[in-house]
Amino acid sequence: MSILDNITKPDDIKIIKKDLLPELAQEIRQKIIETTSKTGGHLASSLGAVDLTIALHYVFDVEKDKFIWDVGHQAYAHKILTDRKNTFDTLRQYQGISGFPKISESKYDSFGSGHASTSISAGLGFAVARDIQKENYKVVSIIGDGSMTGGLAFEGLQNAGTLAKNMLVILNDNQMFISQRVGVLSGYLANILTASGVKKIEDSILKIASKLKFLSFNSIKRLVKRFKTFLFPGLMFEEMGFTYVGPIDGHNINQLIEILTKVKNFTGPVLLHVVTKKGKGYKPAEKNPTKFHGIGPFDIETGKTISLKKVTYTEVFSKAIVKLAKADEKIVAITAAMPDGTGLKDFSKKYPERFFDVGIDEAHAVTFAAALAAGGLKPIVAIYSTFMQRALDSIIHDVALQNLPVIMMLDRAGIVGEDGATHHGAFDLAYLKYIPNLTIMAPANETELQDMLNTALTLKGPSVIRYPRGSGSRLASFQRDFEVLETGKAKLEKEGKDACIVCLGNVLQVCLDAAKELESEGVSVSVLNVRFLKPFDETAVKDILKYTNKIVTVEEGSLIGGMGETVKSVLSGKDVKVCSIGLPDEFVEHGKQNLIREKCGISVENIKKAIYNL
Repeated sequence: MSILDNITKPDDIKIIKKDLLPELAQEIRQKIIETTSKTGGHLASSLGAVDLTIALHYVFDVEKDKFIWDVGHQAYAHKILTDRKNTFDTLRQYQGISGFPKISESKYDSFGSGHASTSISAGLGFAVARDIQKENYKVVSIIGDGSMTGGLAFEGLQNAGTLAKNMLVILNDNQMFISQRVGVLSGYLANILTASGVKKIEDSILKIASKLKFLSFNSIKRLVKRFKTFLFPGLMFEEMGFTYVGPIDGHNINQLIEILTKVKNFTGPVLLHVVTKKGKGYKPAEKNPTKFHGIGPFDIETGKTISLKKVTYTEVFSKAIVKLAKADEKIVAITAAMPDGTGLKDFSKKYPERFFDVGIDEAHAVTFAAALAAGGLKPIVAIYSTFMQRALDSIIHDVALQNLPVIMMLDRAGIVGEDGATHHGAFDLAYLKYIPNLTIMAPANETELQDMLNTALTLKGPSVIRYPRGSGSRLASFQRDFEVLETGKAKLEKEGKDACIVCLGNVLQVCLDAAKELESEGVSVSVLNVRFLKPFDETAVKDILKYTNKIVTVEEGSLIGGMGETVKSVLSGKDVKVCSIGLPDEFVEHGKQNLIREKCGISVENIKKAIYNL
């Protein structure tokens, strides 16, 4: 029997001998690797946090203490050690366990997290609630270094330092982002590290070094900068009111237990800096942690993905922006810590001086782009739909209000699949539709995506293009000249007389398939691809009434505030029957994309049923 088999409840870990804990870590890693090789998931981050998780469960009381995982990519070992060991093979599957912490899934998940940089604010909230209610439990926020690039993390740090509540923040430095960001973070220390004493020492070193012949002056400056960071790694956190401890080895379980045992009873906020290796224990993930950050099913022996490779909307955007940027030097691209996921990696290599990864700061990305546009450039901001929600105020106040020509590319719009409710791009159409000056487009296929991006570059105001995860219905050609679409003009894809399907975006093909089957059953149906939610082609929709008053609207977005509501508004007061199909007024669960689409009614059979009901 394995060590993991002996853990039937969370507290069982405390009776395991310490010298057996590394073996337990190996067993947990193996379980995570075996499961994600079948289900896909966020592998590298969780592998890197296994030892830390074991130490946390060993020292703290998970029955009452609060663990807040940020962003949740690190939490697989936590799930296994609590009440989901026997259901872990259902990870990210329909009606199985979520890939992220989820309050409704387990009492051991104190706070849900699918978006980054929230753990410190949430941890402080728990600490304040505890003290007001005179309760007694510990609060631990575990934040990855990537999440620490987000502005919300620093808002939480600032407030936590001010309130001085007892809480522990663990900075899990997996050397993926912090190694690049330390230079940025050290900029925040400018006031401290330029104090007279430190500055005099630095100047003296540089003065002496300038006389040396075997090193260049710039090389010595870099060495001095690194030395300062080595001497004062936690100064910023100390200045913000935290007791800083670290950095310590995040894979030495005994040391972790020793340090955690000491700091758990410290007074006031504490920041423990733990250094880990992303992908720890699985060589392919250690060598390529970016690939294994979020991955589909793969072969354990080789690390190669086993799904069939298809050209995706993201890849089409990637090639299109590179092609357009070659002809227009004013095009610049911005993303928020997702150059690979949004397809901007090739652009960043081709035009590094025109590419900007701002870290996990979506609002900053949009405001930054607004000023780039005001300065005469043509900024294209590529961010997942679910994460763009965090930038709503910047879209309204900094872009739309000033009518600046910023192009916002919303990848992963609609159903994303196994990542579930935190990542579905369900609400973009609904919350953007009400903002003045925006042009909102949704391509039905890859070719339309190319043309819409080209069209957006001709507009004098801001625009949004939203497109789904995965591949579409048409293989796009890059040899053709991209077209400029007539803004706000719908396209009649099929003529019919008995009813009409009005659709927006990637649902076009399923609508055409439904119309084709209905045609074979003696029902003649037209299909109108509206293409633009704003400006909306009211004329095309009103023209439907010339041959039928039966309309079905289909979209892969929230029904509340979506395209279907726009159609009903345009036809208000008319003798018309409208049935709308889209995402319901609920947080849609996780599962394979096509399965969830069918559950939401976005299917040939459901569209046909709606037509017959009308």
